[in-house]
Amino acid sequence: MKLEYNIRLLLVDDHPVVRDGLRRIHELEPRLHIVAEAGTMASAVEAARRFRPEMILMDVRLPDGDGIAACRAIKGFLPEAHILFLTSYADNRFVLSAMEAGADGYLLKESDTQRLVAAIHSILSGGTVFDPVVTRGFTGNSRSSGGEANPLDVLAARERRVLAQVAQGKTDKEVAAALDLTTKTARNYLDRIFTKLNVHTRTEAALLYTRFSEGMPSRE
Repeated sequence: MKLEYNIRLLLVDDHPVVRDGLRRIHELEPRLHIVAEAGTMASAVEAARRFRPEMILMDVRLPDGDGIAACRAIKGFLPEAHILFLTSYADNRFVLSAMEAGADGYLLKESDTQRLVAAIHSILSGGTVFDPVVTRGFTGNSRSSGGEANPLDVLAARERRVLAQVAQGKTDKEVAAALDLTTKTARNYLDRIFTKLNVHTRTEAALLYTRFSEGMPSRE
């Protein structure tokens, strides 16, 4: 699938060699135009203000701070920007912090260029993308260590199935197709899920599902 319009892309990584490799993304998706590169938190925020990119690829660790703080700052003045973390840190703490900062995805740098382009497509279509390696640590008991109830228990069976599709990074249209629903119905389900789980984004909902769904009994 090709993008229907040009996308301004900002690369944020303090390693020039990494940025050199990321420039190949234009070969696979010509409508992704790299408008700026940054190697620090300060220059990333400045570039985002100047170039107003639709998509930002960002490392977690930067010399003068971290990408999560940069993400939070950028979302403050450019909330429509999509931010995908591309990092070598497979740490659940970073994933949670990225989610809280408003990130749309989290991939490891070992992902190849085709995987990266597919992730960008998914995010621009309204999905979320999290590397299975970094979300694996969220699975486990359906009860937290403090004995709190599983938050997914409030969901009906169909709502859980919808959320399972969202957790795979699917858009509303793709969720609807997978579950034989209309797109409007899928969106209505998602609205109810957000309300029941007290979350505001697909990313928050998806990570809750990833963390608490393993071992849950099936119920209709």
